[in-house]
Amino acid sequence: MKFPEHACIFPTEAKMASILQVPVTSSFPCFSSSSSSLKRRIFSRTVSTTSSAKIPVPPINPKDPFLSKLASVAASSPEVLLNRPPNSDTPPYLDIFDSPKLMATPATVERSVSYNEHRPRRPPPDLPSLLLHGRIVYIGMPLVAAVTELVVAELMYLQWMDPKEPIFLYINSTGTTRDDGETVGMETEGFAIYDALMQLKNEIHTVAVGAAIGQACLLLAAGTKGKRFMMPHAKAMIQQPRAPSSGLMPASDVFIRAKEVIINRDTLVELLAKHTGNSIEAVADVMRRPFYMDSTRAKEFGVIDKILWRGQEQIMADVAAPEDWDKNAGIKAFDAI
Repeated sequence: MKFPEHACIFPTEAKMASILQVPVTSSFPCFSSSSSSLKRRIFSRTVSTTSSAKIPVPPINPKDPFLSKLASVAASSPEVLLNRPPNSDTPPYLDIFDSPKLMATPATVERSVSYNEHRPRRPPPDLPSLLLHGRIVYIGMPLVAAVTELVVAELMYLQWMDPKEPIFLYINSTGTTRDDGETVGMETEGFAIYDALMQLKNEIHTVAVGAAIGQACLLLAAGTKGKRFMMPHAKAMIQQPRAPSSGLMPASDVFIRAKEVIINRDTLVELLAKHTGNSIEAVADVMRRPFYMDSTRAKEFGVIDKILWRGQEQIMADVAAPEDWDKNAGIKAFDAI
């Protein structure tokens, strides 16, 4: 297209017309600033004559949101793009978009899925809850009030969930005393768990891991017959109850406390005799001093029924007696030297 020498096209309008494929029907004279009104009249007449015709949309990338928005505005109302103010503070063509909205607070912003898709939706449960889901009650502390409360509550809950499924009671406890023999709980703490076990309809599978001392040994022996187990290197021990420190008690109170300890001792002896199959006299005799038992001795005494060691019982059955070892080795034993 040729233009007279005395006429020119404004660069912005010419570029916009070429992009939008708007036909330019007339030229704009290059007059001075006093003729700006004439230029606006001529330009407005040109836009009015061409806006009625349908403007073809140039080929664009359909996935580009900016070009899609720009093309839709150019096709519907091109005057929005052509009649821009000369000294606008907004960058070109960005005023057709909605103003961005600021976030309210950082706390209301949802985290990106790419960073949190593998994180748990809620906090994981604690370890006792996971064991409880497998119907396992673990006693790993001395029998104090807090331990008794938790164990009894777990036993009641498991029976309520299913009165036919067995309950597994794992024991690693020093009873109502510490390792050094100091009393940390009342004997009634062990009796409370024992009574709760006796009231359950479920089978109770007891397993000793580590140590089962005093009242904890009673809980080990109180399991269902044939379902009382012990790890190979675990220890069991029965002993007389200990009286707590009397401190500044008067003599009468010390005598009352001593009578209560004797009653608890007799109760413990009777219950152990009941669950081990021994006589009361036999149990009372071995309890005069601390009576330690390894897994083999505990099985012989009747505290447990089986040692949990894969193939251990078969191995022990195949082992020859010491006399057979001596005989096969050619060693003669003499009764007196």
